[in-house]
Amino acid sequence: MLVVLILHAAAAMLAPVAIRHAGNRALYGLALVPAGTFVWTATRTPPVVETYPWVPHLGMDLALRMGPLSWLMMLIVSGIGAVVLAYCARYFQEGDPGLGRFAGIFLGFATAMTGLVVSDDLLLLYVFWELTTVFSYLLIGHSGEHSAGRRAAMQALVVTTAGGLAMLVGFVLLGHGAGTYRWSEIVEGPLPAGSATAAVLILAGALSKSAIFPFSFWLPAAMAAPTPASAYLHAASMVKAGVFLLGLLGPLLALAEPWRPVALVAGIITMLLGGWNAMRQHDLKLLLAYGTVSQLGLLTIALGAGCRAAALAGAALLLAHALFKAALFLVVGIVDRLAGTRDLRELSGLGGRMPVLAVIAGLAVASMAGVPPLAGFVGKETLFAAFEHGGTTGRLVLLALVAGSALTVAYGLRFLWGAFAGKPGVAPLQTPRPGFAFLAPAGLLALAGLGVGIAASWLDGVLTPYASQFPGETEHLALWHGFGLPLLLSAAVLATGGAIFAVHLRGRPWPGRRLPAAETVYKWLMSSVDRAAVEVTGATQRGSLPFSLGVILVVLVLFGAGTLVFVAPWPSGLRLWDTPLQLVAGAVVVSSALIAARSRRRLTAMILLGVSGYGVAVMFVLHGAPDLALTQFLVETVTIVMFVLVLRRLPVRFSARPLRASRVMRTTLAAATGLVAAGMAYVAVGGRIATPISVDFAEPAVSYGGGHNIVNVALVDIRAWDTMGEISVLVVAATGVASLIFRRSGALQRRRAEQGNGNLDQQVQEPGPWLRAGDNPEARRQSIILQVVARLLFHTIVLFSIYLLFSGHNAPGGGFAGGLVAGLALTTRYLAGGRRELNAAAPVDAGLLLGAGLLTAVGTGAAALVAGGEVLQSALLDLHLPVLGHIHFATSAFFDIGVYLIVVALVLEILRSLGAELDRQHEVAARTERRAIERQREPV
Repeated sequence: MLVVLILHAAAAMLAPVAIRHAGNRALYGLALVPAGTFVWTATRTPPVVETYPWVPHLGMDLALRMGPLSWLMMLIVSGIGAVVLAYCARYFQEGDPGLGRFAGIFLGFATAMTGLVVSDDLLLLYVFWELTTVFSYLLIGHSGEHSAGRRAAMQALVVTTAGGLAMLVGFVLLGHGAGTYRWSEIVEGPLPAGSATAAVLILAGALSKSAIFPFSFWLPAAMAAPTPASAYLHAASMVKAGVFLLGLLGPLLALAEPWRPVALVAGIITMLLGGWNAMRQHDLKLLLAYGTVSQLGLLTIALGAGCRAAALAGAALLLAHALFKAALFLVVGIVDRLAGTRDLRELSGLGGRMPVLAVIAGLAVASMAGVPPLAGFVGKETLFAAFEHGGTTGRLVLLALVAGSALTVAYGLRFLWGAFAGKPGVAPLQTPRPGFAFLAPAGLLALAGLGVGIAASWLDGVLTPYASQFPGETEHLALWHGFGLPLLLSAAVLATGGAIFAVHLRGRPWPGRRLPAAETVYKWLMSSVDRAAVEVTGATQRGSLPFSLGVILVVLVLFGAGTLVFVAPWPSGLRLWDTPLQLVAGAVVVSSALIAARSRRRLTAMILLGVSGYGVAVMFVLHGAPDLALTQFLVETVTIVMFVLVLRRLPVRFSARPLRASRVMRTTLAAATGLVAAGMAYVAVGGRIATPISVDFAEPAVSYGGGHNIVNVALVDIRAWDTMGEISVLVVAATGVASLIFRRSGALQRRRAEQGNGNLDQQVQEPGPWLRAGDNPEARRQSIILQVVARLLFHTIVLFSIYLLFSGHNAPGGGFAGGLVAGLALTTRYLAGGRRELNAAAPVDAGLLLGAGLLTAVGTGAAALVAGGEVLQSALLDLHLPVLGHIHFATSAFFDIGVYLIVVALVLEILRSLGAELDRQHEVAARTERRAIERQREPV
């Protein structure tokens, strides 16, 4: 089964290429994939079980199981999929630009649907369930230029996704109560705890997927999809997913109290409303759509009843409906293509022009109406027999079934009359006759319905193992059960349906008043959500950063404080400090933060924030965390530099007005946020019950990671995946910031190229007395002492950064700390000589350095995989070298080198974007201003 899924997925990916090179003929080749699946399935005897590891740490496997019902659905999904793909070769115009995309999505949907019906794990089933939703959304909205198609696709997506989420919660409750998500184990019983709630939630997902009341409205709107998609999704496969789930879970969940009444009531309402609305339609495709809704209600009654005879009838009707309804949709596609319309008021005389097509449609409608010896009759008579002895409830359901089936006969006859009969006052259409290749798919499905009906006894033998999972009296599928109530009801249905159509045909109009529609509620809900979104966005997204941050912090204070006061268990005892020095450092942190909140000058606030950060670093030192302290010191220093680079181009004060009230509010909010955050941290740490996992890091840090610095080993080895994600975010952020700041107009770039200037920032002037680019205006403005110190200390700082890089595995340091130190060395060169000195000190492209660092880190993980280990697994090397002696080396050092390069490149990118580029823009603006003043002074 896994191979089948892989082949389907491969065909979906290759479909656009095949269509591009071979045109519509490629569809016949693509149809061989589902056709091969059909043959493979037909030659297998259920059950077929396959299990593959998926997420072993969570106990999840790719558990695939094909039982009798899944076997039947596999035949439907693959067989009708192959037929519809072959039909598409004639339905779509040669050279249709969207055909490749359609074929790929169609096969992708077939893959997801196949995975859905063979999934034994409920969570895996949900994954495929949502994939069918996504693919159906793409197929319904195939014609993206049409607003109706886009609206219908979005409506189907919203409704079925909402139901799917409810179903997921039901699966979680069911799996948690049973202790496993493997359905083949859950069904063995007993009924898990919480099954009633789980049943309701699962029913919500199943009913929404199968367009059962009150979710019926999305299916008729989905007829905006191309007709082949309607034949496959909305007749044979996707809408069957919900009723398939009812049949799959029914053997156990039918014992849950809400299951049977919800399924029966929803099914009856859907069946009657669908049939009623089908009689009002003039579009043949819409008529079939509402008829499909009605038939899905019938299937919901059968598979949701929870008894053996009804389940057997439901499985038979599942097959019968797929055959006759898919055939009818294909018939409509032929009529639409050749006649140019689907309006039954405009169609006349097509029966004479297309007699073979009329016969095909007649066979399909006869099966839908329950005429012997077709498949629809076999399933429907068995369903009547299932409720024959069901007491009062059974008689009510039986009455509803008769009424719904009579409506089915009436709209089936209306379909035949509307599509093929001659109509008074309407000129017969002179349409071309369809070719054999265009007729064959619909004819094959219609004849299959006849063959299944004749082979009823064979079908009974295939489906009885499935029905035997349900309690109740045994029934059998057969063409002849003898004279009895089911046969009498079948005859009454045909007579009543024919009478309804005859009265309607004689001019008696069908009631034009619309029945209450859930679509009105859906539209009101969606418009309310849109309106609420506009109001909330207008009230909160004002473009003010202080306001946005204030809202976030107020919410944090309110909910955090409420949780701390009313919910959180406070630990007993209060330990304020281990040493009085911690109290001093804490006082510095708090006081500097409060003063920063009241500060009116930007630079003052930034310095106070730096003091607060350094105070936190001192706290780390006092707590015995030198690695964290070193990193905090370095990060705080680089942050101060970055703030200074930006603040020098901003006004000195936050606001020209005093705004004392706003400062009081900010101070209050800052204090409240700090108190709440501290309280949450205190409660979280004090409420710890389990032993921290970090206590077990010491031994594997040495034996597994080859280092005594537990923090560094954790970063580059034990939790290397986390570090990989963090440095990837750093690379993306640095690239994004630089691209925004360095963005220049094309005209400016062309002008500079024509002038032959190139990149002035990369040109290095003749060496000055201390700096390589000292002979430039920026360097001449700086103190000579600063230049001397920068030149003397630069190489020492760089060497120290390299020392930190390689010593970090056993002592404080590492790639991150070493990279920050090297970045500070570059910062001193920039501050001493400006952007030209920076480019002279680091004549390398920062983006190239970022890529090299990420490639080094990723390459370390890939090398471990190639060497036969796990991704990012390190190896320990012990070497004896002349002079150097014994060297103990861990390959995770290469990962640390990648981190080092990325951090250096990040600091270099910051200096060049927030520093050098802003300098350049300032110079350009000043030069432009000087030129404008000079032009004004020139005599006229």
